[in-house]
Amino acid sequence: MTEQQKLAEELKRMDYEPLLPVEKKLIRWSIGLGVGLLFLLYWLSITLFPGGH
Repeated sequence: MTEQQKLAEELKRMDYEPLLPVEKKLIRWSIGLGVGLLFLLYWLSITLFPGGH
């Protein structure tokens, strides 16, 4: 039995575990922070390097 088959079998035996509220909150914060920082960096690049846009 290959390693991939063992992994597939183990995943089939696992029970479904819903995300905890604190995990959902952490995911939302992480996505929000990532998007916010992308906008901040984009704004900084426009402000500090206007010739590049």
